[in-house]
Amino acid sequence: MLSALEVFTTVEVGLMVGVEFSVAFVLNRIFNALPGDSGQLGRAHGGRMLGAVMPFWYIGSLVLVAVWAIAGWHHHGTGLIVTAAALLIVSVVMSILLLVPINNRSKTWTPENRPADWKEQSDRWDRYHYVRVAVIIAAFALLAAALT
Repeated sequence: MLSALEVFTTVEVGLMVGVEFSVAFVLNRIFNALPGDSGQLGRAHGGRMLGAVMPFWYIGSLVLVAVWAIAGWHHHGTGLIVTAAALLIVSVVMSILLLVPINNRSKTWTPENRPADWKEQSDRWDRYHYVRVAVIIAAFALLAAALT
């Protein structure tokens, strides 16, 4: 049963990393290259879609890692799992304090109602997101290492 939890948790966190990596390095670059207001509209739509799902995914990942750490407390790699959980906590705190406030504003923007500094706010969200992606990649790598 523990092995199934380990694999499921690692895959689930890995999928989250893949989505967030693709947002940072693929989707946002595509949106930025679109003509006119299409990129800003695409980012707003993505913010609504992923903003509805990601809180559950981040918290769910953290819960799964915590359960893994508790269930496998006396097994090899527990330190790696606990460290991964700490990194996931950092990613959740970053999300709540830094990224979600910007996302909550930007997901409602249209070309008619966006603020004058919308691009600066989007760029700030991107910078925070790059850091968050690095944090969750590190957590994922620790989980993968704990499997060996």
